Amino acid sequence: MLKLADSHVHLDADAFADDRDAVIARAIGAGVATMVLPAVDAASWPSIKALAEANQHIYPAYGLHPMYLANHRPEHVDALGDWLTQGDSVAVGEIGLDFHVDGLDPQLQRDYFHRQLTLAQEFDLPVIVHARAALEEIIQTLRRYPGLRGVVHSFSGSEQQARQLWQTGFYLGIGGPITYERAQRLRRIVASMPLEFLLLESDAPDQPDAAHRGQRNEPARVVEVLRSIAALRSEDVSVIAKATCDNTRRLFGLDLVKR
Repeated sequence: MLKLADSHVHLDADAFADDRDAVIARAIGAGVATMVLPAVDAASWPSIKALAEANQHIYPAYGLHPMYLANHRPEHVDALGDWLTQGDSVAVGEIGLDFHVDGLDPQLQRDYFHRQLTLAQEFDLPVIVHARAALEEIIQTLRRYPGLRGVVHSFSGSEQQARQLWQTGFYLGIGGPITYERAQRLRRIVASMPLEFLLLESDAPDQPDAAHRGQRNEPARVVEVLRSIAALRSEDVSVIAKATCDNTRRLFGLDLVKR
């Protein structure tokens, strides 16, 4: 069986409340033996920590997501620093900017984003970045933090923006959208991009593949993402699986994590 990594999955979401253990078992059964679970707000940190402590296949990341701006308080950034001191977080995330959703104060988003980038530098951790309708600003911002590494999850930008991210050492997180035929620009980028900057992700329970349109997504369906990418690149699935699993473990330092 191929070993796969899901670099971005929200297993703590309420959508999994009734069958979370079964979802995790299906993922492991499909070969997805590495799952990175990023937070969305301070209230989610304890449940994510508990999930990771209960399952050796799950790795936690703590952060403050821009879409949950109403839940955040300035003191939560200070609290995040305390959580990172515990040493179990493999990244600062999910963080970033979202200029697509109405009612999210752009300047307040920037403040939380910048403060969390500073924490990532301080703790020498990678970042998991949400970049919806804000990718150009995010690229410019990341350049102001030399040495920072991470992934732009659910990448949907241009080829030029992809190249700019690779040049700064950032990975692209690719999930269900790659399976849709209408995603022509994304498919062109993934078909020819350097494999060393590619990560697979589910973003479950969101962003299902084309075959499960409208359904709750699961980490086991990273297999469908893998197959689509292998077909686009005319490469064997085993090559993509190994490279992306290695990329995930390297970026997040998973082989160095004490469990």
